[in-house]
Amino acid sequence: MFENLSDRLSRSLKNITGRGRLTEDNIKDTLREVRMALLEADVALPVVRDFVANVKERAMGLEVSKSLTPGQEFLKIVRKALEEAMGEANEELKLNTQPPAVVLMAGLQGAGKTTSVGKLAKFLTERKKKKVLVVSADVYRPAAIKQLETLAKDIGVEFFPSDISQKPIDIVNAAINHARTRIFDVLLVDTAGRLHVDADMMDEIKALHAAVKPIETLFVVDAMTGQDAANTAKAFNDALPLTGVVLTKTDGDARGGAALSIRHITGKPIKFLGTGEKTDALEPFHPDRVASRILGMGDVLGLIEELELKVDKDKAAKMAQKVMKGKGFSLEDFREQLVQMRGMGGMMSMLDKLPGMKNLPAGAMNQMGDKQFVKMEAIINSMTPKEREFPDLLKGSRKKRIAAGSGTQVQDINQLLKQFTQMQKMMKQMSGKGGMMKMMRAMGGKMPPGMLPPR
Repeated sequence: MFENLSDRLSRSLKNITGRGRLTEDNIKDTLREVRMALLEADVALPVVRDFVANVKERAMGLEVSKSLTPGQEFLKIVRKALEEAMGEANEELKLNTQPPAVVLMAGLQGAGKTTSVGKLAKFLTERKKKKVLVVSADVYRPAAIKQLETLAKDIGVEFFPSDISQKPIDIVNAAINHARTRIFDVLLVDTAGRLHVDADMMDEIKALHAAVKPIETLFVVDAMTGQDAANTAKAFNDALPLTGVVLTKTDGDARGGAALSIRHITGKPIKFLGTGEKTDALEPFHPDRVASRILGMGDVLGLIEELELKVDKDKAAKMAQKVMKGKGFSLEDFREQLVQMRGMGGMMSMLDKLPGMKNLPAGAMNQMGDKQFVKMEAIINSMTPKEREFPDLLKGSRKKRIAAGSGTQVQDINQLLKQFTQMQKMMKQMSGKGGMMKMMRAMGGKMPPGMLPPR
């Protein structure tokens, strides 16, 4: 998300000039560029107007710190304004109530509501250690009930059965009673969606809300719809006392207009971002981190949290022990690293969180892309266990067989072996005395092997 906006803002902020202070003259052109960048990102016009006015007011006549250039000072102002536009800080779900805490999920059909219920159930179970029950009150689509039941089974949470012959209020009241007697912490309620906002839909969900009194009412909306997402959220917010928004499909939204418009238009915080199709592709929304990513500063805290959650610590520890004992680093170990990388949402989702990655040449980014990692994994999968353990066996005929089996070329295999050899050397350096320091000196600030830009 935000690729286009990030590129435009980065270019415009480079143009700031001025000797000792920011003045109307030297920020005029940059503010015009910022305004155009936001409009192209499909940010709602009232939001753009207020954002630009806010930045201008703060920047006018501001004395520049001796340690900062005017451009850096202006960047600080823009970053702060972005944070404020999106809500300043992450707002967690408020679940401090007599159990079960009822969370009602509302939204239009196709926004990813049912999937988001499943993702949220997994998030609350694994990260917040809550006992979660899910129920579907969508009596118009039997497929939605079945979908939630399947998701619940995959995630390992309990599903409360419902039927299209029942009334939504009866379904949810029965689920609340079940959750109360079985001591569940949280009940997540999936509701019916429509293709557009209509009076019947609003009357039904208002009646359901009044009957079950949820502690959280989350509006689920598709980021791909841009500022329309904010307008739809406002229509729901006028009818229901929303407590927050879940913005889905952000991995497919290169503009980011919805994220920058929703808070301003509805007054409600974005609480979660849906970042992919997998059940663990749900992130708490941190405006400060997102502002950093928009301005090309990365999100190192987010990356550390992701690594903490998704790296298989047992496998990593075993590999470290093996390397430290001098037992070498095999192609099978290399393959394990690639699999773990894919499990973390792919290389590109990680790179997006690293500062300065947008400044790398396009060729280097392509070399580090997910397709490259999938290809490398396919090549290693086409090898025999013996070949993975002893790469020196890989000569002409074996390489041809592996290329045919993996749908690649012999030159791809040669490139992988070259990168693997460099990785092996790095691991060997690490295993010796003072290994980590030696390795860092040897790398000399270059990218790690396996991520080398094409020559």
